[in-house]
Amino acid sequence: MQGICLLGATGSIGQSTLDIIALHPDKFTLISASANESVDKMADICRRFTPQRVVMGSEKARDELAQQCQGLAISFEWGEGALESIAADSAVDQVMAAIMGFAGLKPTLAGIRAGKRTLLANKESLVTAGKLFMDEVARHHVTLLPIDSEHNAIYQSLPQTSLGAHKQDVSKIILTASGGPFRTWSLEEMSSVTPAQACKHPNWSMGQKISIDSATLMNKGLELIEACWLFDVTPSEVDVVVHPESIIHSMVSYRDGSVLAQMGNPDMKIPIAYGMSWPNRVETSVAPLSLIDIARLNFESPDLVRFPNLKLAADAWFAGGSAMAVLNAANEVAVAAFLNRQIGFLDIARVNEKVLMAADIVAVNALEEVFEADESARRLALGMISRGDFL
Repeated sequence: MQGICLLGATGSIGQSTLDIIALHPDKFTLISASANESVDKMADICRRFTPQRVVMGSEKARDELAQQCQGLAISFEWGEGALESIAADSAVDQVMAAIMGFAGLKPTLAGIRAGKRTLLANKESLVTAGKLFMDEVARHHVTLLPIDSEHNAIYQSLPQTSLGAHKQDVSKIILTASGGPFRTWSLEEMSSVTPAQACKHPNWSMGQKISIDSATLMNKGLELIEACWLFDVTPSEVDVVVHPESIIHSMVSYRDGSVLAQMGNPDMKIPIAYGMSWPNRVETSVAPLSLIDIARLNFESPDLVRFPNLKLAADAWFAGGSAMAVLNAANEVAVAAFLNRQIGFLDIARVNEKVLMAADIVAVNALEEVFEADESARRLALGMISRGDFL
């Protein structure tokens, strides 16, 4: 029986994780869970799974949740310190790190420092503090399993030893991208995109932030950086290929000419269950893939003119230091501004580029320097957006 700490329980990854726990009550139990302000959703989770501890993002949300869940033997907590505490709890075996954005970094690191198997669905942790993050994984001898469908597919397509092992046999990592909802749209058409349109991903059911990132291809840029840290490669050793059907989730090309791919219907329960049950596999309730029904798979190169965020991510990786934290922070601010209709869809990449160019890029040797870079970049982005000087 594996005790699970679910960081980000009310998001799409969290909900799929709960589905796997419910499918296998003999293998997994929910020890703790967190959410930001989604009180009603968390109340439902508490009634269904009765975790020992629940953490909310604010005191008000904690109190409302406790009111809704009177009579349940649950410790209701709130705040950053409580988040780190549940990740490091002695009753926990695995931490599902599914808090979206930069906010997921500290609790994920807390779980790693406590030696927990870490199921990483929070790509921003690696994007913003990649070297520091991987150093902690090595220092504490932690099993780190990527949950993003693409990185999970790469992991499954590599020899099952450890991340970065047998690198000498690998020619290229091939990272697939759906292309998002605007894959065939012109720049002129994309200039008038609404938040509702951008949140309609053609293949995946995801939250607003990640859906916008997928539409701008920033999600793939972040995944490019994540892959570099996870698999000890550079952006030059990763090919991004647009694959609209999202059936092949990623591939590994070997020096002997072989290409290994992981395929499956686009459902996050597959990589989640793989991470939770590794090195074994369990049922997921996902329909088996029918190649006859699919009939055809398509591939194309990404258009870096219409989707410049992908190149910005590679540029940030090569710049090193705080550049990746700066880009991530700028993007989080820009996406929020787009969702609030303060800027246009194409302005997201413009803000990202301007902030990356204007920020002071410094070496990162401590976590505090990552937080300083993040805070400074957010101020830059907010100022540019308020003044409109990103055009």
